[in-house]
Amino acid sequence: MTSGLSVSSGDGGGGSSRRHAGRARPRGTRGGGDLAVPVVSADAAAAWVSDGDTVGILGAGGGLNEATSLIDALARRHRQTGSPSGLTFVHSTGLGDRGHRGMSPLALPGLCSRVIGGHWGQSPRLAELAERDEIEAYNFPQGVLSQLFRATAAGQPGILTHVGLGTFVDPRSTGGRLNKATREELVRLVEIDGEPWLFYPTLPIDIAFIRATTADTLGYLSFEDEITTLDVLALAQATHNSGGRVLAQVQRVVRARTLHPKSVRVPGFLVDGLVVCPDQPQLYTGSVDRFFSGDYTMETARPEPLPLDVRKVVARRALLEVTPGDVGNVGVGISDGVGVVAREEGVDEAFTLTVELGPIGGISAQGIYLGATINAQAVVDMGAQFDFYDGGGLDVAFLSFAEVDRYGNVNVHRFGGKIMGTGGFIDIAQNSQRVVFSGTFTAGGIDVRVEDGALRIVREGRVEKFVTGLDQVTFSAADALAAGHAVHYVTERAVFRLTDGGLLLTEVAPGIDVERDVFGHMGFVPLVADDLAEMDPRLFQPGPMGVRGEWFPGQAGRRRDR
Repeated sequence: MTSGLSVSSGDGGGGSSRRHAGRARPRGTRGGGDLAVPVVSADAAAAWVSDGDTVGILGAGGGLNEATSLIDALARRHRQTGSPSGLTFVHSTGLGDRGHRGMSPLALPGLCSRVIGGHWGQSPRLAELAERDEIEAYNFPQGVLSQLFRATAAGQPGILTHVGLGTFVDPRSTGGRLNKATREELVRLVEIDGEPWLFYPTLPIDIAFIRATTADTLGYLSFEDEITTLDVLALAQATHNSGGRVLAQVQRVVRARTLHPKSVRVPGFLVDGLVVCPDQPQLYTGSVDRFFSGDYTMETARPEPLPLDVRKVVARRALLEVTPGDVGNVGVGISDGVGVVAREEGVDEAFTLTVELGPIGGISAQGIYLGATINAQAVVDMGAQFDFYDGGGLDVAFLSFAEVDRYGNVNVHRFGGKIMGTGGFIDIAQNSQRVVFSGTFTAGGIDVRVEDGALRIVREGRVEKFVTGLDQVTFSAADALAAGHAVHYVTERAVFRLTDGGLLLTEVAPGIDVERDVFGHMGFVPLVADDLAEMDPRLFQPGPMGVRGEWFPGQAGRRRDR
């Protein structure tokens, strides 16, 4: 059957005139063989960046895989000389500490003209430039950007995917453009056999900043002290095949051909320069932790119980949506308590949680360090993780929300005037078979206590999160309904379910008055279930809920902690 294909918006821009892949490498200095890779200082490496270059930057929150010395050197050069200028930065993840680290040092007037990022909130100084319309700013799904590096490396024109349909990334909305300064339409809407798809064009890279643990003198890179590899190989290949140069920050350089071949994740012919940082830490916390690098397995006893507060109530209720054997994903924010509660209940080994950065199983750190995992069962490349997600492999996903409208659409990428970005949210939320959005009912100074098996609202939050309408959509309820996915919205006082008619209130916490404490703090009145129930009383009581006994009758006391 022949497919009909039509494009509904513009020429798409975004590199259609810059197809570097497959051509000679005019910028590169090496072609492989036995040529040693030059070892240079970070300042010398930063001098390789020219005005107008596109710079691809590896890394993730909390310093994971971040080439910090190279980033700082580039910022230092611009402050001292005013050069380079007019750069485009491309990063698939969110780098930084939600403050002055990560990409934030690069938020200098004139240094950057455009950013195409997967997440922005980890480096708020750069996001502030976008908020003030001082740079062009795009936000694409994290998985899409990771996969675009592979497409660039392969000489493909881009990727065709359903990821982003119905969200702000859809060109029928903003096409991922975050401000008025951003005019070029990069994302196209394409129809194949009557079905809509999004086309994201490839992103040729001139310079890549990557990080590894060890390099041999020929540039072959191993990652023994790194927690994961992210999309390092795809980024290096994309840069090399674009005619660009790859700069790798490493701890050490060893003799040629002495690295175990299975430990090498980036071959030397892709690497053009090495910057040695002997004290390179795994994370911003410093030093190297062998548990994080997977060399050792930590002995873990049942954890100290979390305090019985609203965060624990929400995490407990979210856990009740899990089925033994599930493969899931857990995001940042209030959702990251699900894994902790599962360990308290002794069921953490009965299902598998993954993190989009690559780890599978184990125990992930929380907050900005999400993805730093101990006792992982496997670690895969980030692009491969998103292949699994985008294809519908996840049984359940636990994600946070900032705003929800009456139809069940969710916004997390921009609210309160601040750009946060999507990260892997769109890939995960759009494709998981079951989605659990978690959060407090209101925000901004909320104080709710768990007392005597019920909730008591001491102080209501200043900001309503269930609103009449959203300016932009990060999760499309209509798309989820069309796909047949089950979606729940869990708060400390109320639980909602997505239906064809919009949000349906299904459960209310003990001690809560529906009219006063729920409807009174929503921008709309939701549908109400005929069998509106009280939330499970175990959520509000100290001690384990007994989930293991429910999942495995007769085995409640047989869990072996390790």
